[in-house]
Amino acid sequence: MIEILKAIILGIVEGITEWLPISSTGHMILVEEFIQLNVSAAFKEMFFVVIQLGAILAVVVLYFHKLNPFSPKKSTEERKDTMNIWYKVVIGVLPAGVLGLLLDDWLNANFYNYWVVSIMLIVYGVLFIVVENMNKGKTGTVQTFQQLSYRTAFFIGLFQCLSLIPGTSRSGATILGAILMGTSRFIAAEYSFFLSIPVMFGASALKLAKFGFTFTGMEMVILVTGMVVAFLVSIIAIKFLMRYIQNNDFKAFGWYRIVLGVLVIGYFALVR
Repeated sequence: MIEILKAIILGIVEGITEWLPISSTGHMILVEEFIQLNVSAAFKEMFFVVIQLGAILAVVVLYFHKLNPFSPKKSTEERKDTMNIWYKVVIGVLPAGVLGLLLDDWLNANFYNYWVVSIMLIVYGVLFIVVENMNKGKTGTVQTFQQLSYRTAFFIGLFQCLSLIPGTSRSGATILGAILMGTSRFIAAEYSFFLSIPVMFGASALKLAKFGFTFTGMEMVILVTGMVVAFLVSIIAIKFLMRYIQNNDFKAFGWYRIVLGVLVIGYFALVR
């Protein structure tokens, strides 16, 4: 029961932090300092990635109609627009997908630690504040997915590569890049959600393939629990974010990142 409770807590953390631009991987690394699953190192590494499948299913459920090009309720033009969204998603995931495959093991060995997480939390927190101050009073030129060009989609995908470093935040990197490329906050957030579908499915498949598909009964319970909780919490987090950005910018998340990064450095400096 204790291990299941830990999985529930980790699922809650994943569900909240995956979609808010505050770094889910960074938070998971930090939370693990205090809540450690009593499982093998290989399973733990796989768990922290595959738990994201639950979060991804929340996007699939919430945006199923918008992302379904075969819906009988859509006109021919609407289906064409939906396919164009998917084409732009494919363009956007290519850079991070290629680099992720090439650098996965190296990144795990060299960057998954609290120092890197803390520094990235602070750096991108500052960037969010700076970018939002620069864009104060401005309206993004890209207000719809029809206005999002393939060139812009590709450059946003390049920004997503930055999220391979833990503490950066995949959603944070893509949203920040999208805003710099002239998109509205709404399109930036939604495009970030859509980019996550192939990226996180791919990352989960890679980790599962490396781990193998043999689980003990307890491992299966822990994994499924974490995924279900992440799914339910993600539904709430996504709806919250889309309501929040209707009248607010991302500076609050920037300040949160800075404060958290400073606290983490202070904590580990004292403890270690």
